[in-house]
Amino acid sequence: MPPQRKGAAARVSEDTEDLTRHPLQAILLADSFATKFRPITLERPKVLLPLVNVPMIDYTLAWLESAGVEEVFVFCCAHSKQVIEYLEKSEWISQPNFSVVTIESHNSVSAGDALRLIYERNVITGDFVLISGDTVSNMSLTQVIQEHKERRKKDSNAVMTMVIKQSKLSPITHQSRLGTDELFLAIDPQTKQLLFYEEKTDNLRGIIPLDNALLGDNPSICLHNDKQDCYIDICSQEVLSLFTDNFDYQHLRRHFVKGLLVDDIMGYKIFTHEIHSSYAARIDNYRSYDTISKDIIQRWTYPFVPDVMFSGNSATHLEREGMYRASEIEQSRSARIGPFTVIGKGTRIGNNSNISNSVIGKGCSIGSNVSITGSYIWDSVTIEDGCDIRHAIICDGVVIKSGAVLEPGVVLSFKVVIGQQFIVPSYSKVSLYQQPTVEDSDEELEYADNSSGTVDSSITCTMDTLNREMMSETPASQLGPGGVGHVWSICEGGHEEEWRHSVAPIPADKLAEATQSLEDDLEFLNLDGNALSTSGELKPGRNGTDSEDDDAEDSRDDSIYYEKEVEATFLRAVNENIKVPDVILEMNSLRLSYNMTSADCAGAIFYAMMKQALEIPHATAGELRKNAASIIDAWNNLLKFYSKEIDDQGKYICFSIKSLILFLPVMHSDCQD
Repeated sequence: MPPQRKGAAARVSEDTEDLTRHPLQAILLADSFATKFRPITLERPKVLLPLVNVPMIDYTLAWLESAGVEEVFVFCCAHSKQVIEYLEKSEWISQPNFSVVTIESHNSVSAGDALRLIYERNVITGDFVLISGDTVSNMSLTQVIQEHKERRKKDSNAVMTMVIKQSKLSPITHQSRLGTDELFLAIDPQTKQLLFYEEKTDNLRGIIPLDNALLGDNPSICLHNDKQDCYIDICSQEVLSLFTDNFDYQHLRRHFVKGLLVDDIMGYKIFTHEIHSSYAARIDNYRSYDTISKDIIQRWTYPFVPDVMFSGNSATHLEREGMYRASEIEQSRSARIGPFTVIGKGTRIGNNSNISNSVIGKGCSIGSNVSITGSYIWDSVTIEDGCDIRHAIICDGVVIKSGAVLEPGVVLSFKVVIGQQFIVPSYSKVSLYQQPTVEDSDEELEYADNSSGTVDSSITCTMDTLNREMMSETPASQLGPGGVGHVWSICEGGHEEEWRHSVAPIPADKLAEATQSLEDDLEFLNLDGNALSTSGELKPGRNGTDSEDDDAEDSRDDSIYYEKEVEATFLRAVNENIKVPDVILEMNSLRLSYNMTSADCAGAIFYAMMKQALEIPHATAGELRKNAASIIDAWNNLLKFYSKEIDDQGKYICFSIKSLILFLPVMHSDCQD
């Protein structure tokens, strides 16, 4: 449903100038082409799942409308009929100066396929906003669109502007508060051009691969692992034609963005726009679902909050301690509603029940002596007396019989029944449908590698057909007496993904394991530098055989000893003022005896130089920078002797995390300047 306007709060951007001759358009992808929300998305598309009792797509449409977008093309694939029917019955279709048009496909398996189909329809007439229907934001588009158009006037190759924002990573789990993996970006601090994008890094090896041409062509680069990709893009029309010309482009980031960054023939460029006070986030997994729900309740997304927008015919009132109540609620006097809780219309709550930090949907029945903490209870759910529910997601129509316990991280799909006194183990997923025998990886994919992949987009049959094919009688022991549903097994290697992406807090034992792993990694880096040579020369991967593993281990040991020898030789050269030609003779002797390359030698020397700069007393980042510059100037000929061969061979140079850690204050100071 569209937002209910209340004065000036109804529009995020009060001044939406006519920045183009064409109406401002948006492409909204109503299919994530992913499997992270299974088993729920077997029955309902992700964009229609409730987020604080409102379908996700309503947040996206409300923001686009408030930000001045005039035409939205909603691309539907998985459960397309549900999405189209919802929009046709909503008031979005009839909003003045805001057009919502659906584009339906039954055979698209990726974002790339979707954009190619839209290109064929010839509906985009100018620059457009590209966004998915699981995005929540309140930012103004005026500035970012103006920046994009100004760049386009000067450089027609500037085809995209990505919205990013600050994000604090957990030093233990290396993931953001949204449950997404560490993201490394390289950005030109002057022009804001994106130079490098890597969604995942191998923390054990601790490297950031950068093409040496990139380092040579750009006078200054800021490396970031503290930014969040908001998945809001301002695109020129060329973006659609690029997808049409390159059928290998399937995933928006992994293929398209990274493909443009390494393409030095066409010269297309991507820029970034960082927001600071505004909100923007995408619901990528269950943890981000939990985080963004809390942000909405705590009003970071204003005006898109329960009591201002989306209240419809049922008024929702904000009370003390962040508690929201809709109308027609029946609550026992002895029941306790804690802070940051939303109670939907027509819900009944029995004696001595306790609810906190949770969202309760419409028409729910909650018995006596029930405890609900940090959970999301959707519509028409029945919870009988004495149940204990912690950090769970419970879909429409579920029945939880008396005395049942849901341990943290449980997901119950539509109309599941949990038997009396039954304990559902942590991270269990329960559905009326049996688990598919073949599934795509739970990795964030927006495409299937082949047509046999099982993605939400392949589910085009009716619900009746699904009932016949996938539903069967449930063994009584699986969910307790009277239980109905199938417990999905966790795929091999998937246990870590479950606790990382769950709505439940990360368990203490997992944090302890992650802490120990981090300490082991740091110890390894202190001993080894990185698993690659210090030069960062890319090595072939292992094939998994025992002999190759042994060879790789021996090679790594040689690298450790070699780097220590180089460091000791360089330190002696500094202390004894040995001439560069004599140092080269010693370095060459070491290089030959350890069978190392010039790239290995240059990298080891460079790291030794940086370590020496760090050991010289300094009080500020500026002094540290001067120390490094002085050492590089003094030993420039030594470094040049080995690095010139690297350039001739066109090899890649990688910065080890050790060197980045040493000079992080310097890079930060440069970025600030």
